[in-house]
Amino acid sequence: MKNLITKSKIGHLLLLISIGISCNSINRTHAQQKEEIKTSNQLPKNENAQIGKYVTSIFEDSKGHLWFGTLQKGMARYDGEKLIYFTIKDGLPSNRVTSVIEDSNGIYWFSTGEGLSKFDGHDFTNYIVKKDDWGSNVISQLFIDSKGQFWIGTWGGVYKFDGKIFTPFPIPYPVVETSVNADTKDWITEIEEDAEGNMWFARDGYGACKFDGESFAYFLKKDNLHSNNVTEIEFDKDGSVWFGTRVAERDNPDPEKRFGKGGVNKMIGNEIISFPKIQGFNDGDVYEIYRDKSKNIWISTIKNGVYRYDGEEFKHYDVSISIMGMMEDRKGNLWLGGAGGLYKINLNGEVINVTTNGPWN
Repeated sequence: MKNLITKSKIGHLLLLISIGISCNSINRTHAQQKEEIKTSNQLPKNENAQIGKYVTSIFEDSKGHLWFGTLQKGMARYDGEKLIYFTIKDGLPSNRVTSVIEDSNGIYWFSTGEGLSKFDGHDFTNYIVKKDDWGSNVISQLFIDSKGQFWIGTWGGVYKFDGKIFTPFPIPYPVVETSVNADTKDWITEIEEDAEGNMWFARDGYGACKFDGESFAYFLKKDNLHSNNVTEIEFDKDGSVWFGTRVAERDNPDPEKRFGKGGVNKMIGNEIISFPKIQGFNDGDVYEIYRDKSKNIWISTIKNGVYRYDGEEFKHYDVSISIMGMMEDRKGNLWLGGAGGLYKINLNGEVINVTTNGPWN
């Protein structure tokens, strides 16, 4: 399903950036939107800046247009000819946009710092997940499963959405041996579906869990994960499960104690293994694991760039930013968004910084 959705891993950036919640539902006419894009969202001809200081997600829609979520500049779209931005001036509830998906009807859905936003190509309609609940309106994950069920992951838990009503989907808390940050204990960092139709959820502090439609199974540090702070879940061509985690000790108020395990684990059958010889896989944060169209597994690290695993060996790419989103386009380019802007790895394996002036081809 990851080729149908765009995921974002914004880590503790949203904890550091104050987000206000708006409870208004906004509809803007096509004429208003078109005028605002013309007056405020088109780029100066000579501007050559990063797409965003924090590029949280990347998505290619059914038309081949590329979308880029940012934490401060709204959603950017490149249609093959020009780059434009959609912001609160056009109807978004917040300029902090963490992901976008396109449903089977060609409707776009944006996760933002102030609720869910729907865009039909002309008008925006915004939805508050839960009134007077900050965490539930900071959306971190959007997912449409194989049955057409719309799942919403927030900093206040999981919700099902039928197009009008958000229904809470409670996930029981497992018993963990490590302390949990009260500010992030309900943060849903990942929603995935495996080949058998099981739903997987990752939470910050409570590991990963699998829901088979009737019961939950948990995967935790005591089961050999580096950390209970799981950020990523991905499935490879053999059905093995890859987990990305962050260092839980980073939450410690004492700077001298902010070191611990975090990185990459793989579950083969019922055994969870690690990769002790690969830099960045055992003592750092991993916020993105992505399976491309050729079923290679791509893994981002905070300090050691990006790795591609083809099933036999890891190939390293020197990428200097912390990656929050990955996406392979229909031409075979791998796009990387993160704290520092937008990059792509082209078919020749070159790592290229893409600014507002490109290069796009």
